[in-house]
Amino acid sequence: MPKLPPKDYIQTVSFPDEISLRPIGVVHSPYKERHGTPRQSHLRTVPPDYQPAIATIELFSDMVPQEALKDMDGFDRIWVISWLHLNHHWNPTVILPRGPRVRRGTLATRAPHRPNPIGLSALKLLKIEGLVLYVEGIDLLDQTPVLDIKPYVTYCDAFMDAKCGYVHDMENSQELEVDVFGKEGRGRIEGVKEGRSERGKE
Repeated sequence: MPKLPPKDYIQTVSFPDEISLRPIGVVHSPYKERHGTPRQSHLRTVPPDYQPAIATIELFSDMVPQEALKDMDGFDRIWVISWLHLNHHWNPTVILPRGPRVRRGTLATRAPHRPNPIGLSALKLLKIEGLVLYVEGIDLLDQTPVLDIKPYVTYCDAFMDAKCGYVHDMENSQELEVDVFGKEGRGRIEGVKEGRSERGKE
């Protein structure tokens, strides 16, 4: 049988000028305003009494059938890709809320104001009930649209020796963030204990 010539798939579709996305779910978070919302889903240096907030992600049944979550409960963490819908403008440089008051390139930061306001959160998965995911360490506002969910896989998602530029300097200087809801114990959802997974994992 003769060998077929390779197909050049990239030539068959034009580069898109615009991309249309539909939310697959919504975040139900204790955070209703930007002030006091954690800037990351996980903080390396935290106050001694820090307690991450607990939230839920409700998936839409017309977008995600129940079988799409099969085997998800075997993962400790998930990536949640969201649309930061309150952000409509951006600048190429920003001043971060902690550390030296210098302007950083926006793409070298996790600032929510971006060319496309896409959020990326590595959340601790506590339990799944139907199309509702209970998560810990939420850094998203209530009613944030969810675009996708992927499992967190350590061998390809965690590089402990990777350089982190100026972020390492801030961590080494113990510049702390404060989660006001978690610190005061208001970031809990009934039926889930704070700081502990329903699967009994710390």
